[in-house]
Amino acid sequence: MKKRILSLLLLAAMAASLLVLPAQAAPPPNRFYDLNGDAYAQVESLRLMGVMDGFSDGNFRPNGQLTRAQFCKMVVCALNAEDELGLYRTVTVYPDVKPSHWAAAYINMASKGKKAISGFSDGKFYPDRTVTLGQAATILLRVLGYKDENIGGVWPDSYLSFAASIGLTDGVDTTKGSAPLSRSDAAILFNNLLRADVQGDKTVSNFLTAAGLTTKGDMVLVSSNARGPDGKETAMLFSDGSVYQMAGDKASNGSLNGLKGTLVLEGQKVRTFLPDALGISRVITVAKAEANQITDRTGSKYAVTSGTKVYRNGAETSWSEARSWVNPGTSLTLYLGTAGNVEFIFIGGGDSSTEAVIVYEKGSAKGFDSLTGNVGGYTIYKNGCRANAKDMRPYDVATYSSSTNTIRVCDTRLTGYYESCTPSPTEPTSIRVLGSDFDVLPTAQSTMERFRPGDQITLLLTEDNKVAGAVKPGTAGANANAIGIATSISGESATVKLLCGIEIKGTVDLGDQGSDQIAQLRQEELARMQNRLVRVTSTGRNTIGLVRLGGGASGALDLEKRRLGSNNLAETVSVFRYTAKGIDTISLNDLGAGPIPNGEISYAHLNWAGQVDIIALGAVGDSATVYGRTSISLNDQDASYISIYNDQGLAAGPFRSRYDISSGVYVSAVKSNDGTGFSSLKPLTALKEVPNSAWSGESAVTVEGRSYSIPVTVMAYNKDTLSWISGSDGKSIVEIAHAYAKKCNMYASEDGVIRIIEVGGDFR
Repeated sequence: MKKRILSLLLLAAMAASLLVLPAQAAPPPNRFYDLNGDAYAQVESLRLMGVMDGFSDGNFRPNGQLTRAQFCKMVVCALNAEDELGLYRTVTVYPDVKPSHWAAAYINMASKGKKAISGFSDGKFYPDRTVTLGQAATILLRVLGYKDENIGGVWPDSYLSFAASIGLTDGVDTTKGSAPLSRSDAAILFNNLLRADVQGDKTVSNFLTAAGLTTKGDMVLVSSNARGPDGKETAMLFSDGSVYQMAGDKASNGSLNGLKGTLVLEGQKVRTFLPDALGISRVITVAKAEANQITDRTGSKYAVTSGTKVYRNGAETSWSEARSWVNPGTSLTLYLGTAGNVEFIFIGGGDSSTEAVIVYEKGSAKGFDSLTGNVGGYTIYKNGCRANAKDMRPYDVATYSSSTNTIRVCDTRLTGYYESCTPSPTEPTSIRVLGSDFDVLPTAQSTMERFRPGDQITLLLTEDNKVAGAVKPGTAGANANAIGIATSISGESATVKLLCGIEIKGTVDLGDQGSDQIAQLRQEELARMQNRLVRVTSTGRNTIGLVRLGGGASGALDLEKRRLGSNNLAETVSVFRYTAKGIDTISLNDLGAGPIPNGEISYAHLNWAGQVDIIALGAVGDSATVYGRTSISLNDQDASYISIYNDQGLAAGPFRSRYDISSGVYVSAVKSNDGTGFSSLKPLTALKEVPNSAWSGESAVTVEGRSYSIPVTVMAYNKDTLSWISGSDGKSIVEIAHAYAKKCNMYASEDGVIRIIEVGGDFR
């Protein structure tokens, strides 16, 4: 099982060109331009271990062939035996492998030291000949402690058969034992080797232990650029909060982020990280993100729960919290359990942005090819929407995800007070703005060096909220556009969760308050921002400015045509609903099929393409309209007080009543600005004994020739049980009301929207 468990790591190696470069060659970049998906991540595990490396152009050429010399180097690195190479540098074991040969120490050690390989009958080694599958399997069997007498038979057939019996050649076509070994097949073999048990030595159980390494299983890698004990941001951060520094000068390229697997340690430092079996982790592109299900672009569906763990930018949260950050087009790495359920989610395709290109001309994709290493066939996504070069705008930021072969373009810009940086303003790796720390990409240095702490600055952010560059506030085409939800307001302190996933905290700048009356009004305005969409800026240290958002694009929301007024809905549209309890994230599917009138839409935001990408429903204007059922009470002096109850409980009141109204009336009401009463209170229009046959699905009803829309927020009251109906067992409120009675009473607001359904009582 161990062999199988670790078996996925090198299967990714299969993509890796296992070219091992001579010592004189320049070190290759840690990018694999000709790999993607699982192969990319798995090859990265081998690169960190030193088993394999790429060419100087960043490619692996997985279909290429390996020499015997290259294979020897891979064996020594897998054995973690590089420290012993000094003993074999100056000896001559084979006449055609002089000490000057770049691989002499590796060949001598693999032959004389580890007894894993031998020369030919003429005494020579022939280091530059291609290694065959049969030779490779034989070498690795010897590395595992198997001797020729354990195997016997005819070479290479018997050796390949034995290797297959212990899982060493799983995933490799063994019918061509005399054929040259491809780099992809070599990667598979080493994958299986790292996961194999050893033979003969009772003191160790598996290959990694025999190589002097220790392992920790069931680890979730959250970040590959965490700050380690050495102060460098090259350490690995895991979901349990542990941080391990990399051994040597290695640094991961981020393709392992979001995967679950085995941490391999040399002492207390990371030698490598081995993802669990292929197929367990899966990179997808989101088509739809719902409360209990994720659908990808291929139509595959994955069940999730509100509590499913989600990792983003090195932090852990839950699916219920993270769902608002996930739009169609977002890359997710899913880790699937044995039953196919989603155990955890990593937001992102597994890559960590280290390079970015800033667009400076409209319709320009200049620099995109340099990001991909001239790999063709990539797809462009801008803010999660499919896009092309003509959709690019000045100050857009592009990064490349090799795991999904996509260019990820983001236009998020954040303006604020430059508080501090690390280590210096001329070469910052981290900057603090709006009370939050942002990683600064190396490619951002040329624009960042113009700013100093104390300046106002506009940050140009990548999809994963890293700083790709900066401009002066007010720069044409680079206006701040970060929108968030004011999740907590206490006094003058506020916390805002931006829709891009950043959390901002600070003291709200209320401006020159003047008189006590003005100060009171501004404080009331701040309080009304709680659980509302806002735009954020800052003018000083730990100070933020908030603007409550309302209006925007106008018109009715036509769900069938996916239009709001004259504007199309974006593929990635996010829908929010204001309620008495706060703000909910919902999907268009939750709204049914009927149109939603303009009066129900509090805010609609247009994206770069003139499409609606944010919609907020309910709570239009400064004071929220509440719908519910009245309850009248008297105090000790017989003064009449009115309260309004709905499915959320007490929605408003009790307030001193100045209305001639009795208990049990369904009303719409608006609280006064001072919160001590109602600025208006009106009974809803009653539609009596409406048969179920008058309904058009769950989103519309026709009564006496007039059509009324039914929003997803509709409430239902049962007069028999004297309680409000709630959805359950996957059934909506409307479905439950239909099932309870063949007729119902309905109550509509002036804009032709059914607000409350009443069942039970005098008819059923």
